[in-house]
Amino acid sequence: MNCLADFSKLKIEKILKEEFSQPSYRAGQLYKNVTRFNSYDEMSDLPLSLRDKLKEKYFDRALDVEKYLVSTDGTVKYLYKLNDGNVIEGAFMTQSYGNTLCVSTQVGCRMGCAFCASGIGGLVRNLTAGEILSQVLCVNRLQGGTAEKRAVTNIVLMGSGEPLDNYDEVTEFLRLVSSPEGLNVSERNISLSTCGLVENVRRLADDGFTVTLTFSLHASNDDFRRSIMPIANRYTIKEIVDAAKYYFSKTGRRVIFEYTMIKGVNINHFDAKRLSELLKGFPCHVNLIPLNPVEEKNLQGCSGAEAERFLKKLHEFGLSASIRKSKGADVGGACGQLRRSYIGQGK
Repeated sequence: MNCLADFSKLKIEKILKEEFSQPSYRAGQLYKNVTRFNSYDEMSDLPLSLRDKLKEKYFDRALDVEKYLVSTDGTVKYLYKLNDGNVIEGAFMTQSYGNTLCVSTQVGCRMGCAFCASGIGGLVRNLTAGEILSQVLCVNRLQGGTAEKRAVTNIVLMGSGEPLDNYDEVTEFLRLVSSPEGLNVSERNISLSTCGLVENVRRLADDGFTVTLTFSLHASNDDFRRSIMPIANRYTIKEIVDAAKYYFSKTGRRVIFEYTMIKGVNINHFDAKRLSELLKGFPCHVNLIPLNPVEEKNLQGCSGAEAERFLKKLHEFGLSASIRKSKGADVGGACGQLRRSYIGQGK
């Protein structure tokens, strides 16, 4: 059974007309309730008889908050329960430039990256566009926002799952969340993180999307990348960089390469040199990420001094780079950690 957030206002108008014989103005009323994340009981501007009929065919909400944790840095980590009982997670982070919500696109993940908790247990299923959107609607409401004055100003598709492995639903989410009739979030305020599904990177550009694209690179050579990211057996780093350049050429949007720093593994002089050779002359940015240790993974993060040394090397080689400030580490800030803990407790 679909949830109402799966549909655009135009589609809701069609549903109300064809299935419930309702006038077109009801679509505006219903859609406004959806963007407010209202339950059927809260939709007091709709006839009770219509709400009862809608209940039989459509969920009013795709999810509810099962649990949340507040970090000492103000980050709020949310665990959501979906209507089928599965759980996903996200994080709300306050920034100087606005408030960012990290959203999930799948229940679990099939990419199996060695530094990420999301893929432990594999992929359960894809999320629908409405389930992805509902994370934004839910937190926007909880943080006191409305469609007119949003509490969620920026969105990053960096939670559980590989967004481009769920291409159709993710791109429909982008259409829904950026719709002027809904939350009207500009694509320039949306970032999508991918481990590099090359064909879908090019497809995203060809389909006219202009989100900020970030590539989970995490290695300067293919041999090491294959050891930590199974997807590297399918795509080489060169193929990923070529796809990034194609996206830039089609959209004019500078891309970002994410690079998780792993102690004693991928942050030496030669890694910095290889990265500079790969990215030389390309207007991109390298986002260095301190590793959030995952209990089930035998990898260690580097010290602050080691991170600064690696950053200095990249700058010496002429690369634009910075160290991302870690947020929410004390409440399971890394992708999949809160969900994994919840499942591990048998809940």
